Amino acid sequence: MTLLLVMGVSGCGKTTVAAGVAKHLGWKLLEGDAFHPPANVAKMASGTPLTDEDRWPWLRAIAAEAGRHDNAVLACSALKRAYRAILAPDVVVYLQGSKAPIAERLKARKGHFMPPALLDSQFTTLEPPGADEHPIVVPIDPLPAQLIAIVIARLKENLK
Repeated sequence: MTLLLVMGVSGCGKTTVAAGVAKHLGWKLLEGDAFHPPANVAKMASGTPLTDEDRWPWLRAIAAEAGRHDNAVLACSALKRAYRAILAPDVVVYLQGSKAPIAERLKARKGHFMPPALLDSQFTTLEPPGADEHPIVVPIDPLPAQLIAIVIARLKENLK
């Protein structure tokens, strides 16, 4: 089983990149947001950041589902090292970007429960992956198709 995690703050492009990579590889796509219980969604929609206690059951549910698939690409914020430890990804792709352009993306995004007001809390919580996690770090500036191509190329380099 291989689990590829595409991580980063809300609005960085996780779902788009993960979907493109999963399609290219022919792997199962898992969207972390789909595993949030209604209470978490309501809390975030009201502008209240989640606590670690809110996140543990959510992360365990994602990890359990990931374990049911031979190969999967997971789009999940996984902002802290402890969260990534629960998910136990084989490969970490970190979509790295600065607050201003991501805030603009969030303002333009329609139909998502995560309000732009929570972006500061995301950056406060973020623990970028360390060198020991061997992340593939990708700046979010390119267009989505380019981001997906960069991730796929970097995956091929890492597999050599």
